[in-house]
Amino acid sequence: MGRSPIAPEMFNCSAPDTGNVEVLHRDGNEEQKRRWLEPLLNGRKRWTSGAGNPRCTICIFMGKTDPSAPKRKQQSMILVPMDAPGARVARMLADYGHNDAPHGHGELTFENVRVPQGSLLLGEGRGFESAQGRLGPSRIHHCMRLIGLAERALELMCRRTKSRIAFGNASWSRPGY
Repeated sequence: MGRSPIAPEMFNCSAPDTGNVEVLHRDGNEEQKRRWLEPLLNGRKRWTSGAGNPRCTICIFMGKTDPSAPKRKQQSMILVPMDAPGARVARMLADYGHNDAPHGHGELTFENVRVPQGSLLLGEGRGFESAQGRLGPSRIHHCMRLIGLAERALELMCRRTKSRIAFGNASWSRPGY
């Protein structure tokens, strides 16, 4: 979160906001929580990769299902069809200044979305377990793609080096000059 200047704001974890939210959650009365915290729980997901792709027909949604459970067991994952009533792509987002619409990343809103009990993945309270099971293989896949991209870039650079004429003079380009 600290590497990008916009990440803390984007993920709602910028100082002093996160500390203030925690104080309100811990020490606020019910009216204060209703007035100031509930609007932050507005059913939005700011960054959903591939949300604009017409082949994207399902969203894996992770949310708090049991606030009284131990912290690691409060979250569950459910399948939400993209065409479910109340689920919609609010807007498409730019990625590093590039707009990939309609196939890129989107901000989703969920308003009174209802799904059947059978949409629950792995079991109630096992959302983090499911997320961790996804992260390991995903990291390996990212590494494989990036290594392949780096190898391709190196290959293209070497090919260009062999054919380049520097400053309009072939002698500048010869090895050992």
